[in-house]
Amino acid sequence: MEHYDFVIIGAGISGIDAAYRLKTQLPACSYTILEARDVVGGTWSFFRFPGLRSDSSLTSFGLPWRPWLHQKDIADATLIREYLESAARDEGIDKKVQFNHKVTAASWSSDEQQWSLSATFGDTSKTIHAKFVLACCGYYSYEKPLETVIPGIQDFDGVVAHPQFWPENLDWAGKKVVVVGSGATAITIVPEMAKTAGHLTMLQRSPSYVMSIPSVNPDGKFLKRFLPSWLAYPFYWWRCVIEEHLFVLFNLYFPKLGRKLLIWLARQELPPSVDVDVHFNPRYLPFEQRLCLCPDGDFFKALHRDNCEIVTDSIDRVVADGIVTKSGWKIEADIIVTATGLHMHLLSGLTPMVDGKPFSISESYGWRGAMLTGLPNMGAVFGYTLTSWTLGADASIRLLIQVYKHMTKMGATSAVPVLDDVAKAAPSKPVISHSSTYFVLAKERLPRVTDQAPYSGRLHAIYDNWMLWFGSVTRGMQYTVPDRKKL
Repeated sequence: MEHYDFVIIGAGISGIDAAYRLKTQLPACSYTILEARDVVGGTWSFFRFPGLRSDSSLTSFGLPWRPWLHQKDIADATLIREYLESAARDEGIDKKVQFNHKVTAASWSSDEQQWSLSATFGDTSKTIHAKFVLACCGYYSYEKPLETVIPGIQDFDGVVAHPQFWPENLDWAGKKVVVVGSGATAITIVPEMAKTAGHLTMLQRSPSYVMSIPSVNPDGKFLKRFLPSWLAYPFYWWRCVIEEHLFVLFNLYFPKLGRKLLIWLARQELPPSVDVDVHFNPRYLPFEQRLCLCPDGDFFKALHRDNCEIVTDSIDRVVADGIVTKSGWKIEADIIVTATGLHMHLLSGLTPMVDGKPFSISESYGWRGAMLTGLPNMGAVFGYTLTSWTLGADASIRLLIQVYKHMTKMGATSAVPVLDDVAKAAPSKPVISHSSTYFVLAKERLPRVTDQAPYSGRLHAIYDNWMLWFGSVTRGMQYTVPDRKKL
């Protein structure tokens, strides 16, 4: 039977970052990483749809301790995967990964003050014990996509391709393709497939904000060329973080102005034949959903092609050779791509057991965006959803290490967030309040937050980093010291 101080679930970007932070900040602690698949990289080694790339600057999306040295800041999945693999290899983290180990159950014992994790490995199963668990498994299911009802899809005679399970060797050259969706995945797929498709239609029920950004930032290129790397990287990293934060704040505090700016920018990139007021005029305000970014305007350039168009309409039904819309139009298709979203869940879909009782995530509250009330010694590592994911994940990991250090200092064996009376009386809301369909549908699977710290959820990187210096790890937290009452 295996015993560790820490077990990390997931070997994606958050899991690799967590391993590095443990290695450097808690070198005396033992840890292992349980990865359900046979590779590191998470999202970047899982998805295989055409055009897969980041929609954040790799300077801020990358690992804070591992400089992104490529000139291209908006990079494709291959570069990102190679970057993560080399980071894990160079730091010896890959040797700590137990591949093909899928965690199927997690049980906390207050008597033993430890977690027992059940994991399957091929046809066998085993139990692994840990003092502390870091769930670095992202926010969506790898096995289950978002369930979207498309009437008549079973009657389609062509190929239905879901980005999450992209058909191997799918050939769309010269074919009629319809991409259903308007989010980041659709914005990514359309430019790549339009290069060789006979005709491509992006069919969206409602528009999204789309903005063009340079794949190679001229400021970053200048700094990397003329400054020593030890100075160029941290300077450019902070510049990217602050610039990203200020842009988000501008749109949140001046949404009408931000809306006008984003629509105006889109209009400059689009051909006159595309009606911006119809196809790029969302019903929601900026950053109520994630902003779709396209490097070097590749999505807008695709719409300049004779073989590419955008249609804003709802699906009435799918027929054998295409899609009929509510407006009565028929869009012919050989291939339908259902870029309709992800099935969201936390903790890899697990229902943890606490002293033999199922733990309800939806009834819990987030503590400083890193732990859940009532769940001892477990971190729910989650990144930012409006800006670079890794900034939030790294802040969570460093906070959890602070909690563990405080436990060690006071001789405690467990730490569990508890909701105080003031927070109990405050109105609660979902931990993520985005209006994106897949977030809305997942609200019953997500924890709650209030307007009272430390249960007020994630804000932004600058605030979270400030709180790492000056925030309290005792407020709203209950520590258990053996042979003494809970503190």
